Amino acid sequence: MYLIVGLGNPGEKYTFTRHNVGFLFIDYLCQKTNTTLNKQKFRGLYAKTRLKGEEVIVVKPQTFMNLSGECVRDICAFYKIPPEKVIVVHDDTALHVGSLRIRSTGSDGGHNGIKSIIYSLGENTFTRCKVGVGAPPRKDYDLADWVLGGFLEEEKKEVYACITNVYEAVELIVQGKLADAMNRYTKTVKPPTQGKTQEDGT
Repeated sequence: MYLIVGLGNPGEKYTFTRHNVGFLFIDYLCQKTNTTLNKQKFRGLYAKTRLKGEEVIVVKPQTFMNLSGECVRDICAFYKIPPEKVIVVHDDTALHVGSLRIRSTGSDGGHNGIKSIIYSLGENTFTRCKVGVGAPPRKDYDLADWVLGGFLEEEKKEVYACITNVYEAVELIVQGKLADAMNRYTKTVKPPTQGKTQEDGT
């Protein structure tokens, strides 16, 4: 059984922020599979459902981002899920909005949620679906303010298109087709060269 984790921060004020694309993905998956996150345990909201005939657990950790690993660790321990069958969907500021990168291992890349999961599991061998949310517009822009801010209107289409791709990629991964998912759905979106900017919205 796979565990599918969407990273984010609980609370309505965070719903549509860049840091919460993992939660937005879980919402999309639940809508597609007619699933309700009806269990509250392990410091998370979770449910069992099926993707392509495979039973999976989907979860939104409710610990806030930097303690997400505690929820993941506890679910994995209870259901005896190895790190190799954990899929984590999260934001990545190193990728332009709408880009998608899938990796089966690696470092935390400066992401506090991933850092917490690596620490809590004692392993880095879980799959990450990295959704691009873009970098701050200036070097002196506070990164926390950036990821806790919302998307520009013109970015939303790219984000939701990417979430659709993540869903299709995850369908492949739970069927044991990780390499296919990586090859088919890894996508790089180039930033616009003119027009509106993330800095001033003009």
